[in-house]
Amino acid sequence: MAGRVGVQFCLLALAWGASFLFIKIGLEGLSPAQVVWSRMVFGALALVLVMLVRRAAVPREPALWGHLAVVSVLLCVVPFLLFSWAEQHISSGLASIYNGTTPLTTMAFAAAVLPTEKNTRDRGAGLVLGFLGVLLVIGPWSVSGHGDLLPQVACLGATTCYGLAFAYLRRFVSPRGVPAPTVAFVQVTVGAVLMLLATPFLAGGEIDLTWPVALSMLALGAVCTGLAYIWNTNIVGAWGAPNAAAVTYVTPIVGVVLGIVVLGEPLAWHQPAGAALVIVGILAAHGRLRVARSSTAPRHR
Repeated sequence: MAGRVGVQFCLLALAWGASFLFIKIGLEGLSPAQVVWSRMVFGALALVLVMLVRRAAVPREPALWGHLAVVSVLLCVVPFLLFSWAEQHISSGLASIYNGTTPLTTMAFAAAVLPTEKNTRDRGAGLVLGFLGVLLVIGPWSVSGHGDLLPQVACLGATTCYGLAFAYLRRFVSPRGVPAPTVAFVQVTVGAVLMLLATPFLAGGEIDLTWPVALSMLALGAVCTGLAYIWNTNIVGAWGAPNAAAVTYVTPIVGVVLGIVVLGEPLAWHQPAGAALVIVGILAAHGRLRVARSSTAPRHR
């Protein structure tokens, strides 16, 4: 069992890291909205198959569907659109680095809206370090006009949506005890329906559906959006949420490496340096650095 979960952890890191590469390839023949349309529809179809195989029941409570519709907009539709738009102007590797700020935005919103989450000294220090890391990634000295800055702000807007969505999920959905695959099915399906309804307004325009574009969209939807939810659920159940969150540290590395190797994207020194500082901020916010210091301190008898 432990080995199977370890394999799923590796697959999840690869899938979420590769998603930014697939978006970049998809944009070669599709508009940003068409990329999101494909991602949501293929992801929903994959989760429909999973629900059928598991013979899982679909929830009928209207209030739950309403809450999951909010989650779908914040966790899928809006951030996917922002990342897809941003990757027209920045590298896939840089977008994956910004995605690594999600734990920081989640902690910030959780402290603000969840009664059980308190803003401790560790979290405050972690958020400050993470903010400094984001500034280092942006590299204000290298920004030349809004053309460089706005796409990066869009990525931060996407991770802000993620943070708000996770806090909303914990407050209004998690207490209901709905199985995670069912939650994933509903939120992705709702997002797919929204994109289908918006097709005449968002997903129009010319399409150059080459094989690389088509296969990238299939992988982005079915694997990175559909199956990835199932893998993440299994990892959380086996290892616990804090250990499962370690995948956040791996996905930017995967995204940057794939961008360099597959697409030949450049990488400025301050981008991985800022990403490392963001990771330090996440560790500090979770009290990991404090624990490490105390465990290594000399003992007096």
